[in-house]
Amino acid sequence: MEIRESLLKDLPDEEAARRFFGQFAERHHSAAKKLLKNEGLLSDVLTLASFSPLLAATLLQNPEYLAWLNRHRGDAVVRDKEELLESLARFAMTNSETEPHVLLARFRRRELLRIFLGDVRRLATVSESTEELSNLADAVLEFALRIARQQLDNRYGIALEQDAKGRVKPSDFAIVSLGKLGSKELNYSSDIDLLFLYSAEGATSGQGARDAVTNREYFVKLAETVTKLVGAQTGEGAAYRVDLRLRPHGRVGALALSVKDTIRYYQTEAQAWERQVLIRSRASAGSANLYRDFYAAVENSVFQTNETVENALANVRRSKEKINLENAKSKNFDVKLGTGGIREIEFIAQALQLAHAGRDKWLRAAHTLKSLARLADRELLTENELTELFDAYDFLRRVEHILQMENGLQTHNLPDETEKLALLAKKMRLKTVKTFEKKLGFHTANVSRIFAGIFGTEKAYDEDFAAANEKNARADELKNIIRFDAAQAEISDQPQEDRRRAETPGKLPAQLILSIEKAKLKINRKKLESLKILSKISPFFTAMIAANPSLIEHLPPNEGDFQISDFQVEMMSAVKNEPDYAARLAALRRTWARFLLEIAAFDVYGKMTRSQTKQAQTRLAEAGIEAALDITKKELSRRFSVAINDFPFAVLGLGKLGGKGMDYGSDLDLLLIYDDEKPLAVDNLSGAEFYSRAVEIFVAALSSLTREGLLYRVDLRLRPDGRNGATSLSRAAFLNYLQTRAAVWEWLAYVKIRGAAGDLRLARETEADARRIIHENARNLQSSDAGRRQLQTETRRIREQLEQLKTERAPSGEIDIKFGAGGMLDVYFAMRFLQLRDNIPDETEKRSTLFMLEKLLEKQVLNREDYANFAEGYEFLSELDHNLRLTVGRSTRIPLANKTALQTIAERMKLSSVNELLENLTVHRINIRKTFDNIL
Repeated sequence: MEIRESLLKDLPDEEAARRFFGQFAERHHSAAKKLLKNEGLLSDVLTLASFSPLLAATLLQNPEYLAWLNRHRGDAVVRDKEELLESLARFAMTNSETEPHVLLARFRRRELLRIFLGDVRRLATVSESTEELSNLADAVLEFALRIARQQLDNRYGIALEQDAKGRVKPSDFAIVSLGKLGSKELNYSSDIDLLFLYSAEGATSGQGARDAVTNREYFVKLAETVTKLVGAQTGEGAAYRVDLRLRPHGRVGALALSVKDTIRYYQTEAQAWERQVLIRSRASAGSANLYRDFYAAVENSVFQTNETVENALANVRRSKEKINLENAKSKNFDVKLGTGGIREIEFIAQALQLAHAGRDKWLRAAHTLKSLARLADRELLTENELTELFDAYDFLRRVEHILQMENGLQTHNLPDETEKLALLAKKMRLKTVKTFEKKLGFHTANVSRIFAGIFGTEKAYDEDFAAANEKNARADELKNIIRFDAAQAEISDQPQEDRRRAETPGKLPAQLILSIEKAKLKINRKKLESLKILSKISPFFTAMIAANPSLIEHLPPNEGDFQISDFQVEMMSAVKNEPDYAARLAALRRTWARFLLEIAAFDVYGKMTRSQTKQAQTRLAEAGIEAALDITKKELSRRFSVAINDFPFAVLGLGKLGGKGMDYGSDLDLLLIYDDEKPLAVDNLSGAEFYSRAVEIFVAALSSLTREGLLYRVDLRLRPDGRNGATSLSRAAFLNYLQTRAAVWEWLAYVKIRGAAGDLRLARETEADARRIIHENARNLQSSDAGRRQLQTETRRIREQLEQLKTERAPSGEIDIKFGAGGMLDVYFAMRFLQLRDNIPDETEKRSTLFMLEKLLEKQVLNREDYANFAEGYEFLSELDHNLRLTVGRSTRIPLANKTALQTIAERMKLSSVNELLENLTVHRINIRKTFDNIL
């Protein structure tokens, strides 16, 4: 079958279009013959194939979309959310056997055919395309919300609350979009930034398959379910990448918050950049009225009447400088973040809004272009500047769209190769690369000039900002002195004059000061000194205290020594007399946080070694697990109305818990085992059913996010059959799995298995049998040369897969000390391989990596050079990892942009400079990878 050349000659990539049609004809012969008879549709399809390999693949996989595209390719109007919801409902009916998350991904991909066709044909403006892309996201979110809510209502009953008169009514929920979706400027491969709000606290009706839960639990589960439906990866990708990091308190914040709590946060705690984010916010799904109530309450915190132009510009400029720093290592021009790029246009609009919209409500518009037009109407921009910004926005967004629709990736960087640049130029209807570069330079220079005119030059801004900082620092210091001297006056017996002559306290982070003021705490000098030391070394734990200032009461002084408490006794005591499940969770979290802070404080003071802090944290984790099991037993007793005395349930640790090396922010990698030979206290349920309910309560006790926070993230993915397997297994089933079906990579994971809590007899017997089985498996596998090679190649394959998976997502130039080449995983995998190869199991008590390396040296499995490379390298990486967790929180990547944190870490590691730290890191990573390669 031949295509007329006239249909190909004006396409930017004729060969791609020709290749597509050849493949289509080969796979779908009759559909191709039919397509040839419809030249209008054929022309559109070839255009899509020429512009987007992604959409070409979509049509190859789904030839039935051609008939649909033929009906809708001429649509000249922007389809709104309701129209798209109707289309999605019809699509769902004709694909009723498809999993919901797959359905949503496919529907979005089908709609992109129509939207992108209008875009490249220039039948739609950039604003129309981005509006329709936003409407599409809204429809997907609304559909996902309806599915999720139905599932949870069936499970727990509907969420209820009381109105002002005490009458019960259903609770409302809103999915608030931020960023590009919030302003209806979504591009083809944007993340969607979301915030989940519910109307008030309360509880569900309980008229479902399970008992009632609080509204907080219900709506957090609802947010999780929506996120999974929309963001779960399929073989065809996810519908959208969902980003929830802009919610109150970021990564550590609850997934869903009541409107009351959210309003309080934005009015009292939110930083300037967080309030700036709300400029571009709206309800994408759920209750629009709920969002309106929320925004009406916070609007004056976003646009403040007393905001000065200088301060508004300074805040936005700081955000831009962070972006510049993060983008500094990018080799190719970034149309979004580069100088003169899209983000500068957005920041021009937002900065001028923040500066003037507090006093002029008409300027409060979310869409960038609408905002710029209103600013020009108020003569805050000239007509010439407005035209230049509009033209630049149009050009840069079209470039962004073409880049992203190449392969459906979130990219903003121009390609390196001249050939690809030439193709991009053609797609932009420009004849040569030179013409494209000239046009790009023209638009970015205009944006950059306007940006500099508003914000000032880099040098002038830096001088102004430094002067303002110095002035603010002096004012803050004076406030601190007055505030904390006043607090001291209430608790000290010293005369007022003596207190005034005492040493001044210096600065504390503003957020911490605000939290202390709000809590009306009285701080004495010793406590203040401890706070100062902690805030200097560990911004991470300082933020934890700022979020929960009552912890200050438990902050130990820096003079004493650490005395380890009986964590388990104290935790059990804390939850023992609480009246219900929620109260027990709260008590558990308060007690755990107090102990963790105590460990961190003595670590900061230099009173504990790294080994001691890890031992203490391992004991704390075990105590937390035991308390969670006690809570689980009580809750099971309540739900089934029976006394549960015998609870043969064992918790086995893998990873850091298995190796007795828990550290700040560590997950709990767990295997959950029960004894199915013992009778159940509950009738009419199998062991699997009963213990699956127990697991649900147990995991929630440890990891559900409440007002008091959470203890640990619980990871059960290493259980037999992974995500598809039961969350708990009988001992017999688990051991049978190990003997008959476990893969080599699972043997490697189970090398560090350890009975940690619960029924310790069951836990330790299971641990001993599991260790025996995996070492027998490894010995049997190696009875042949092929088996020996399989153990080695499989170990290396899994290690390389993890390295590739984690590092390909990282920005260029970042150093990952766990997953990257020469990282801690090199040591873990090589060591476990040697343990299996040479049958050297872990000892019951001594579990550390360094102890096992010494044992491998002693048994001559490692030579002295390889031992030194691993032992010295691991010691360095472990110390670095520990200090990273202490200073900046859980991260495996070196924060190269955070010089203050790196300097603090270097000092704690007794290194002379950050450069020495990075040089030593490079040497150790090279040596570790060398030994890894020697072994594997």
